[in-house]
Amino acid sequence: MKAMRYHEPGGPEVLRFEEVPDPEPGPVDVVVDVVATALNRLDVVQRNGWFTMPGFTLPHIAGMDVAGVVSEVGAEVDGVAVGDRVVVDPSLAGVDDRSKLGGRGDLYGELGIIGATVDGGYAERCLVPASHVYPVPHAMSLEAAATFPTCYLTAAHALFDVGGLTAGETVMIHAAGSGVSVAGIQFAVNAGATVLATAGTDEKCQRALELGASHTLNNRTGDVAGWARELTAGAGVDMVFDHVGTALFGPSLFALGIGGRLVNCGNSSGDEAVIPSLGYVFHSGIKILGSDPYRPEEFGPAWETFCGGGFTSAVDSVFDLADAADAQAKMLASDFFGKILLKP
Repeated sequence: MKAMRYHEPGGPEVLRFEEVPDPEPGPVDVVVDVVATALNRLDVVQRNGWFTMPGFTLPHIAGMDVAGVVSEVGAEVDGVAVGDRVVVDPSLAGVDDRSKLGGRGDLYGELGIIGATVDGGYAERCLVPASHVYPVPHAMSLEAAATFPTCYLTAAHALFDVGGLTAGETVMIHAAGSGVSVAGIQFAVNAGATVLATAGTDEKCQRALELGASHTLNNRTGDVAGWARELTAGAGVDMVFDHVGTALFGPSLFALGIGGRLVNCGNSSGDEAVIPSLGYVFHSGIKILGSDPYRPEEFGPAWETFCGGGFTSAVDSVFDLADAADAQAKMLASDFFGKILLKP
């Protein structure tokens, strides 16, 4: 099969569109013919060698968000058949030991992730444990399904399992044009929360309103904390959902009201953050919560919610697999809203 693979870290020049062996399923595995794969920032971060997940090895085929059609099934697979249209849960937590991808389920150690630590969807075919594929409704395109896994599970876990967001609360969501925030805005609105979204351009703010955000702000020109206070009659928001990190950490804390929660699941603007006032944090009962990896049992319910309708998949653009370098350059330039897709 053809795959986009790299053998050493570096710039886009290290990507090679080359012939690689077809994956072969173990007893409880399936092979998925890839129809679409969504890009994630980790694809570029690991390719450059800026950071790698524990257990990462070279050569590597990236692509965590995969949707396609089952073409082979292992001898002991039950409930999945050749021809099934599926989306893939990339986390390898909870995988049967009989799988070729088993033994990688340590959530706080070397957690295996399809496309991050083992070969993923930048290819014509992908090996997946049968337990980690979910049927895609016929009314949904496989391209739309490919936007779901990493971003929507990250958002759902952070908002609800970690942050405890409930109906009637107010949540601020940064970087509204990113895939995680597109998912977070829609999950929060679906749950009955009011969303205040920030982004780096006015165009992305407008798109966030179309997704259901009640208010938006350009966070490069506006006063994030002051804006949040004004919209909540001085009370502050109940939660901030943040994966930006350094750039907006201080304003995020001051945007929170009494007992507010800052839930962080990323560090795209830097890994260090300063708490501008410990006094404000302890006097106001502020909670700073790290969002850890989602659990296997969370994927199915989140997928059912997504399939229930009312969600926008927000596909920004589609590239041929052979043009993965161009797709990654677009992502690195933050010149997108939603997800960038690759198709073999």
